[in-house]
Amino acid sequence: MVLHYPGGIDLTEYGIEIPVAPDRTEQVLTALRSDPTLGADPARWLIGPDGSEISREDLLRVHAPEYVERGFGTGVEALMLEVFELLNADGTYHRYNPDNARRPLVELFDQWRHWMAGSYQCGSEALARGFCFYLGGGAHHGHYDFGHGFCVFNDIVTAIRRLQAEGSIETAWVIDIDAHKGDGTAALTADDPSVTTLSIHMGQSWPLALPRLDSTGRITPWFTPSTIDVPVMPGTEIDYLPRLREALALLDARPRPDIVYVVDGADPYEHDELPSTSDLKLSLGQMLERDRMVYDLLHGRGIPQAWLMSGGYGVRAWEPFAGFLKEVLPTR
Repeated sequence: MVLHYPGGIDLTEYGIEIPVAPDRTEQVLTALRSDPTLGADPARWLIGPDGSEISREDLLRVHAPEYVERGFGTGVEALMLEVFELLNADGTYHRYNPDNARRPLVELFDQWRHWMAGSYQCGSEALARGFCFYLGGGAHHGHYDFGHGFCVFNDIVTAIRRLQAEGSIETAWVIDIDAHKGDGTAALTADDPSVTTLSIHMGQSWPLALPRLDSTGRITPWFTPSTIDVPVMPGTEIDYLPRLREALALLDARPRPDIVYVVDGADPYEHDELPSTSDLKLSLGQMLERDRMVYDLLHGRGIPQAWLMSGGYGVRAWEPFAGFLKEVLPTR
């Protein structure tokens, strides 16, 4: 199934100039509906919101109370400026023009929580149906008491914790194939044997380009290791798929989890337009083989799969998502 939340987050409405194409989900849906097989019966594979919402309680299972309350209080605008990195060190705006905003930043918090609910619903649908792809989600840079990299809260871990609290699951894997390291997910689950994380990512770009040590000499949280980390250095794209296959084999040797969340970033794509993804440039064929490799492993073991869109920037970001879904949906 494909899960679509109409009216997803359009950052340009808030004057934010990060190159996330606001129509990438619609582009994916247009491609699927125009497919000769899928287009004949969209109701067979497309679903919408079920009314789920993310509450304070859900967020508090994952994030620091004082951090959560910033979103519900008067500090929400400052929080959004920080998380979306809209201020330079000298206080001038960065990739942000409030004169172009059609909605105030304070509304972005509630819209973000609504968007997060799709990740929880995606997990529930995956448990019921075996596979669900949410056209949203994947905020893997959300940490315990701060957010960065355009991620306010970590919807992946929030969804897992809620499913665990409900008794729907006990264990989970997170397979993160976004271009950037899943630093928040790794840090939030580092001491929890019920969650196993795999991240294949650029080996020296953001967030790994940030300082490794803080002012006290301790390792900064964005360097928290995943259970399995696969750093990919610039110019080594030819090794990407073999290294992913090796990492998945290590994961496959572990006990079967109750669910897997796949953070399916399209930003390793060679046509991605975010400057911080320039160290990794996979062809469309490599992107599709990447996704099929993950899907086939999980499908072969009968593990419920919840896929989240995550990163993908610019006018062609929809292409890897559409290509993957065109391949797997007819077999579901």
